[in-house]
Amino acid sequence: MPEDVRIAASADVAEDAAIGAGSAVWHLAQVREGAVLGRNSVIGRGAYIGSGVVLGDNCKVQNYALVYEPARLGDGVFVGPAVVLTNDHFPRAINPDGSPKSASDWEAVGVTIENGAAIGARATLVAPVTVGAWATVAAGAVVVKDVLPHALVAGVPARRIGWVGKSGVPLLQAGPNRWTDPSDGTDYAESDGTLREGHA
Repeated sequence: MPEDVRIAASADVAEDAAIGAGSAVWHLAQVREGAVLGRNSVIGRGAYIGSGVVLGDNCKVQNYALVYEPARLGDGVFVGPAVVLTNDHFPRAINPDGSPKSASDWEAVGVTIENGAAIGARATLVAPVTVGAWATVAAGAVVVKDVLPHALVAGVPARRIGWVGKSGVPLLQAGPNRWTDPSDGTDYAESDGTLREGHA
């Protein structure tokens, strides 16, 4: 493990977890076996990173977020406080015959979050869903369908209420099927319900 990794004394980090240079794991956080954290990532107090979960570089997983395996997070992903990324289609503690479920009785399904996306506090992402690059999921949303890149989604269940730029600032409509980022002037074109950077 690189020398500049910071792990709080109260954190529980598996010996075979891979922690990238410059990353930090704060108090009471747990990073399970086989998890991979990229460079300069931060795992907040009490957060949980499941077995085999993969995080890219420069990710922030805030306090008490639960990232269950087999989630995959790209570079620069923000996961807000108390967010839950689920991993079971049909959760049960027991089988129909009343016996306790074991690892062999179910197949984990994961959430994918692409580069630069942000998940607001206490949002729940119901696997398997993909959150596209640079999208924003509002606080408290429940995501049950894939989220398009640059989409701003909110509600229960979550639905698109706008578009956001790479800064996270909501885009302003600049004409028919045209949008602009007020924070940096970047233009976007909307076509067939999707957004791409640049003019139509």
